[in-house]
Amino acid sequence: MTARGRSAAYARLVLRITDARTGALVDAAPARRGLTRIEAHTSGFDPTNLRVLLVADLLVRALELGGTPVWAMLSGERGQAELRAAGAALGVRPLEEAHDAGTGLGEAQVLHVLAAESAAAPEGVRMAVAPVHGEQVPGASDGTDPAALRLALLSHPRDTAVRLGPEELSEAAGTLAEWRGAVAAWAHHPSRPIPDPVRADLRAAWENDLDVPGVLRVLRGVASDADVPDGARFETYAYADRLLGVDLTRDLGAPA
Repeated sequence: MTARGRSAAYARLVLRITDARTGALVDAAPARRGLTRIEAHTSGFDPTNLRVLLVADLLVRALELGGTPVWAMLSGERGQAELRAAGAALGVRPLEEAHDAGTGLGEAQVLHVLAAESAAAPEGVRMAVAPVHGEQVPGASDGTDPAALRLALLSHPRDTAVRLGPEELSEAAGTLAEWRGAVAAWAHHPSRPIPDPVRADLRAAWENDLDVPGVLRVLRGVASDADVPDGARFETYAYADRLLGVDLTRDLGAPA
């Protein structure tokens, strides 16, 4: 494919998500690139509602990477302060209060993110989030690295139930440490552009119903591909982290 052909292919990529009401894939961004409003619906402070916030955050990041303006908000009556604090620790960007949201901003699309078992039935496209099994939300007070918790949740499709335990969190923490160390080492090499096929694979994954596990598979492939220069590996991981939000460049400046 020529450079012009690749540019055209990138331009055609549009984030599509499964509407829980119909089971059909729909465009997350309007064709005319108007404002997209994202509303996270929560019902308390627990791991499942925290996952709802995380999925909403991923949706915001993916749309912004595609050039779509986004207005994000939180709807819920119970446990919001604790949920917001836990979300902030996980790198979830601040959401406005839904009851403070004005009208007349001209949003062209409304996307609702809610637990699969939620009783809420808002108008508009609904993104259902499977439950996280566990009574308590892991946090810094028990020694859990928030980025490891985020990566552990990102490692599963959002429509798959997750059980978080010490083994899952330890595995995520190990992967995170390995990748941060590799990124810091790659940074000592001359920068190289992200290979076009790699960029296309990353975008194809997250544009396909927010397939974040697919993004992680692409990153693992880049790390083991001898044909990808270290400088290109660095740029690839830094680019993907704009979606993942797990601070893969945190250890820059460490000895090679």
